[in-house]
Amino acid sequence: MKLNKIDYLEYATTDIAASKRFFTDAFGWAFVDYGPEYTAFIDQGVDGGFFKADKVATSEDGAPLTVFYTDSIERVLSKVQSAGGMIAKPIFDFPGGRRFQFSEPGGNEMAVWTDK
Repeated sequence: MKLNKIDYLEYATTDIAASKRFFTDAFGWAFVDYGPEYTAFIDQGVDGGFFKADKVATSEDGAPLTVFYTDSIERVLSKVQSAGGMIAKPIFDFPGGRRFQFSEPGGNEMAVWTDK
């Protein structure tokens, strides 16, 4: 067993159903519900879940920013928008690649980057 590694992430969401729909449509995730106020995902690089909350934090508030990798950033941007994500920062260049940031319908801010 490996110790001292990140094993599971939990995200607050103001709308569990909307978050599930978004991640299913944009990224193809599947979920397992554990009651009306919690849902979990697996096999997405790290396992985790969403819990019902009245507020969520953003990176502007000092919250960690989850960043996904892709080899086709324009395709993922389109899928994020089609699934109802709001683009917080359009695609921009940085040393080592390109990235954009978005908010999903449950309020979580995340990012997608590529080195392509």
